[in-house]
Amino acid sequence: MPGAGFRGRSKEVLDNPALRKSFRGAMDFLMQKRAAQFPDPARLEALRRQGEAIRKYSLSRLPDLLEQLEANLKQNGVQVHWAENPEQAQGIISEIMVRAEADLIVKGKSMVSEEIELNHALEARGIAALESDMGEYIVQLAGERPSHIIMPAIHKTKEEIARLFAEKVPGVDYTDSVDELIQIGRRVLREKFRATKVGLSGVNFAVAETGTLCLVENEGNGRMCTTVPEVHIAVTGIEKVVEKLEHVPPLLALLTRSATGQAVTTYFNWITGPRRPGELDGPKEVHLVLVDNGRTQAYARPDFRATLQCIRCGACMNHCPVYTRIGGLAYGTTYPGPIGKIISPHMLGLKGTSDLVTASSLCGACGEVCPVKIPIPELLIDLRARSQAGGADPYALHLAGEGEGRKPLVALSFKLWSRLYRSPTLYRLFAFLATRFRALTPGNQGAWTRSRTPLVPARRTLHERVKERQAK
Repeated sequence: MPGAGFRGRSKEVLDNPALRKSFRGAMDFLMQKRAAQFPDPARLEALRRQGEAIRKYSLSRLPDLLEQLEANLKQNGVQVHWAENPEQAQGIISEIMVRAEADLIVKGKSMVSEEIELNHALEARGIAALESDMGEYIVQLAGERPSHIIMPAIHKTKEEIARLFAEKVPGVDYTDSVDELIQIGRRVLREKFRATKVGLSGVNFAVAETGTLCLVENEGNGRMCTTVPEVHIAVTGIEKVVEKLEHVPPLLALLTRSATGQAVTTYFNWITGPRRPGELDGPKEVHLVLVDNGRTQAYARPDFRATLQCIRCGACMNHCPVYTRIGGLAYGTTYPGPIGKIISPHMLGLKGTSDLVTASSLCGACGEVCPVKIPIPELLIDLRARSQAGGADPYALHLAGEGEGRKPLVALSFKLWSRLYRSPTLYRLFAFLATRFRALTPGNQGAWTRSRTPLVPARRTLHERVKERQAK
């Protein structure tokens, strides 16, 4: 989708009835599947409170847990790397590829790799990157971003995918059979798994006490990426750590039910290190890249720390009235929808995301369905205020680009209104003048009825009816 800004991209989608209908149907389907997995509201609320407590506890001890995770991973034979920004993460992964003498990396699903724009960085260094998640593979062929964090190609119809495969995959004829399209993708990817030396995956949870990396998936490509190649690189944000193994099952139950409406995903991988002596499969090297990229900025402010509770289920997107109408590509960021609106300002600054924080009706649906109870509407209100901030407190912690959404005329209007509202005398004078000169307002010149359906006046007023009765 052309980079015409958020408003321009949104208008393109709104002007496409077929795309809107397709997206609306997909979101309704996902909402129904989630609702079916949580038939007992009391049980759901109890599980949400437990998930929130686990995530808050983990974040409250984040620095200590990260050190514990690193120590236990190293003891398990995993090499740990720290990246403050996307450029550092790109460089670390590139160096691993060079040492492995590999010119191809096959990737499982990883939103953090999208966040750091890894594919483009590797290609610039002459290294090919191939997505093995079917949805990610489709959007890679199309040269697009994922439009949803769980279902990247949800904006594509099967006919569009069929044409894409016929154009981009050598030796493939057009077919809109979903089963055949899946088999085509599998054949292509299986060959690449055998050819590559390096595989990459994301991480859903990292357990500090055992040094275990947990990976949730449905297609099996994650297991292939982490076991077939000689080198496995896992990349994740620093907030994904939990203290104990017992903290994982409640979060897993919330994640899978909220994301795809499944009681459990097809595969749940526990990765504890490279291949050990006597084992027949598994990688010879395992690397974990821990990415900051603005997360410590959110962590430093108690009022923004809840942003890091997210377990990337996508439920807030599926229930958002804005996202369900414009889809993910309109946002122009890695993480779209409500969660993207509160995460992206920390990663990209408010200068490029000030339009996103206002792209919400504040209906509260995202907060109500969030499995770990992130107060998304409250965070959006705070970010809106910061995007309009004027004189900043020099002692406060600030977001990059704070005040970039400020418009002088709007700011002046609110300043005048604030002054007017604080003064009883000025307010009474304003009310007096407003009632006397209302004939000059646009509504009395026909502007209101040009853009809105006018109210139908009553046929006879009560006063007219009384006069008629008296005349009789």
